[in-house]
Amino acid sequence: MSILQLKKVSLIGLTQQKMQLLDELQELSLLHVVPLRKTQRNRDQQEEAANPELLKRSLQYLLSCPNKRRQVTREKNFNLNQVLQAVEHNRRERLALQEKRDFLEKRIEDLEPWGDFILPDPQELNHQKLWFYLLPNYRTRELEELTLPWMVVHRDNRHTYLVVLAEEEPEANRLPVPRTHTGDQPLSQLQEDLEETLVALEATEANREALTRWIYRLQLNIANTDNLALLQEVADQTLDYDEIFALQGWIAERNLEQLRHFCQEQGLVLLEEDASAEEIPPTLLDNPEQLQGGQEVVNFFQTPNYHSWDPSRVVFFSFVSFFAIIMSDVGYSLLLGAILLWKWKALGKTLTHRRLRTLGVALTGAGVLWGLLVGSYFGAPPPLPWLAHLKVLDLNDFDAMMTLSIVIGAAHLLLANLIMAWVRRHSLQSWASLGWALAVVAALTGWLQGFALGHWLALGLGLAAVLLFSAPGREWRWGNLISGLLALTNITKIFGDVLSYLRLFALGLASASLAITFNQLAADVVAAMPGLGLLLQMLILLVGHLLNFVLTVVSGVIHGLRLNLIEFYNWSLADEGYPFQPFAKQEVKPWTT
Repeated sequence: MSILQLKKVSLIGLTQQKMQLLDELQELSLLHVVPLRKTQRNRDQQEEAANPELLKRSLQYLLSCPNKRRQVTREKNFNLNQVLQAVEHNRRERLALQEKRDFLEKRIEDLEPWGDFILPDPQELNHQKLWFYLLPNYRTRELEELTLPWMVVHRDNRHTYLVVLAEEEPEANRLPVPRTHTGDQPLSQLQEDLEETLVALEATEANREALTRWIYRLQLNIANTDNLALLQEVADQTLDYDEIFALQGWIAERNLEQLRHFCQEQGLVLLEEDASAEEIPPTLLDNPEQLQGGQEVVNFFQTPNYHSWDPSRVVFFSFVSFFAIIMSDVGYSLLLGAILLWKWKALGKTLTHRRLRTLGVALTGAGVLWGLLVGSYFGAPPPLPWLAHLKVLDLNDFDAMMTLSIVIGAAHLLLANLIMAWVRRHSLQSWASLGWALAVVAALTGWLQGFALGHWLALGLGLAAVLLFSAPGREWRWGNLISGLLALTNITKIFGDVLSYLRLFALGLASASLAITFNQLAADVVAAMPGLGLLLQMLILLVGHLLNFVLTVVSGVIHGLRLNLIEFYNWSLADEGYPFQPFAKQEVKPWTT
């Protein structure tokens, strides 16, 4: 439907101009390059003046800074190596200060119960040392077996403060508890060191924040490094012969005129040819901006074959519908919309996020619409009389909702087989897909109306088409019957796939039932415990509906996608493709905080 038609093109030019021409081609971003030779690049040649790992680590370190400065977009006064050294020095210094802060805080925590004191000189104690133990009061009886000199210096309602005199640390099994590590620094000195460390850490954080002004320049440098690496990789994949080189690739037919104009300006020879039936070009999907959320879902799971079809639009609308049925509540849908509105700006930073944001808007709208039809508002009935008139479906009508779910499943798989028949229109297999579609219609109408002779005849005709035409090819042979018999074993599969759509009704009912249960539990608490029950009621409603909302969203996403990407794909997509990857330069846009 929306898989762009591609042409294979070959460009021939002078070798001495190759790098310049490839750089300009990379700027155009039109070609998916086909390697004409395989080369193994030397990793050392890829690394320029800056270490790529250091560059990316420095950028990630600055991006994680919560507060960022205005970005410097001009190259003036920017020295990459100096900035990287400053960032790395700041990172290591910050890490060391954090470790020192954690150590001092733990040492102060251990020492505070003992107070501020200075240890005596070891020579004053005849080279004996003091060892400190914080002993629970209920274990003081165990001290009777201790043979070392010891003294209780303090006791409160929970602990006994014990000091043991010994030249070496007593063995762990001689004391009931591990010793307290107090060190040889007094508490006042540790607190002073901690304050100095925190001041130094604040200065380091401030310096880190100042360094964030170079984020854009670092991103640009990484993009340039990657662009140069890709340029060199493509240059290694051209076919060079004396003074000329050849580059081959795929291009969308709608961009062909632009490439022709480029070749005419640069003096390149351009050869064009159509894809043969045996070739499998890359898949380039093109959908309206409002429906590209479905394209993101499709690309994430499986790229369709170039000779197949683009399921993006079907997946978009069916996923939105299935999610709404599973949600089955106006309140939960509006809550999802509120979260989406809260994160609206954050979801607009990249193209993928913007596409998913549009998908989220569709999920919210469909959820509200379906919630109005089933009349559920956080598990409660419609709050206004005019809203009650919009309720036309009852989730508690099990027979009606089960029937609706099965009809949806049969219609979805019917569409899948009709599309597969169109994709296979040049092969006898298209009749097998039409046979499955006819079998689904016959079985569904027979189940709804009661099986009659016409239903059985239609079902038999559909299965006969499956038996005769399931083998690939344009000519029929008797050996096709073996493939047909194997294909007929999918009768149980298609039956199970249709029944799998009952999860729509089951999950929608479960969501509504949980919401009603939490509402009833909150009402019972108020009735049983006046006063305090109001607080408990609010707590039950908040926690209960939040938990149910999370479970509903997770179920809607998982099972809504599962019905599309497993049940539907099994009957509509036969072969997997690979995505169109344009020979293009990465672009970095400056941003402000």
